[in-house]
Amino acid sequence: MTSPLQILILGHGEMGHAMEFLLKDRYELGIWEKFPSNDYPYVTLEDSAAHADIVLFCLPVNPHREVAQFIAPLLKKTCLCVSIAKGLDESGQTAAQIFAENLPVQQPYALLYGPMISEEIRTGRHAFAQLGSQDTAAFDVMQTCFNHTRLHIEHTFDITGISWSVILKNVYAMAFGMADELKLGDNVRGFLAVAALHELSQIVQAMGGKTDTPYHLAGLGDLITTATSENSHHHELGRKLAREECNDISGEGPHTLEMIHQHRLLNTQKYPLFQMIHAIVQNPRDVRPQFETYFKQIYRQ
Repeated sequence: MTSPLQILILGHGEMGHAMEFLLKDRYELGIWEKFPSNDYPYVTLEDSAAHADIVLFCLPVNPHREVAQFIAPLLKKTCLCVSIAKGLDESGQTAAQIFAENLPVQQPYALLYGPMISEEIRTGRHAFAQLGSQDTAAFDVMQTCFNHTRLHIEHTFDITGISWSVILKNVYAMAFGMADELKLGDNVRGFLAVAALHELSQIVQAMGGKTDTPYHLAGLGDLITTATSENSHHHELGRKLAREECNDISGEGPHTLEMIHQHRLLNTQKYPLFQMIHAIVQNPRDVRPQFETYFKQIYRQ
């Protein structure tokens, strides 16, 4: 009889709790938390990493490098590392790039991205994601893990494309919050969806991904979820910026803008909506006129 998979969850925040909810009844789970409380039986990395069949990085992207370097010598050669992080670290790298540089060459890894709101997962609602990996073996393992749940996954080889789709969607989602706060209407919301996807496709191609990847779950699916949900952090950030509030404008979207500018990761002059969002995040003043200027620029009126 085959032994059940041993799964190590790194991080016990929103998504760590969501993964625990999905997997706890069928698999042997260990959960590691950097700052553990005394009321939960957290494991140590030294003891658990060596026995894990799957390691789920339910962490922000910044700690990925340190944790990956620490556990790399401990992992079984067949252990699959999976990240859900949707951001850039301080060096401007994606979770996939960090895995590629800090895990052994043959260590399998994957990225799990899509509309997966943790609160909805934990109430038994449906969620959807793309599993990006270099081969289908990783997908087969993860599909087996989730086939009894309402998290539905599909496979893609385009790791670069889904990485940049989910990272940049947090930037574009802020524009939807701005437009809603300014009461620009449903027509503008529809236009923003088209404009954001057009720029996403161009940027993903420039970064080495496939142009159609942003039109799938990790792009369009996650963008609509984040951009239209009233509970979305980045939608609320957009509302705050439209109100010209400068306090606590933080999150993956603003950080992505900062990293792209700091490390010159792309030529932003080619992407007017991206440029407008960046300008507003840097200086949230006269937001409505900036939208009007943007519309005139697009249609050259």
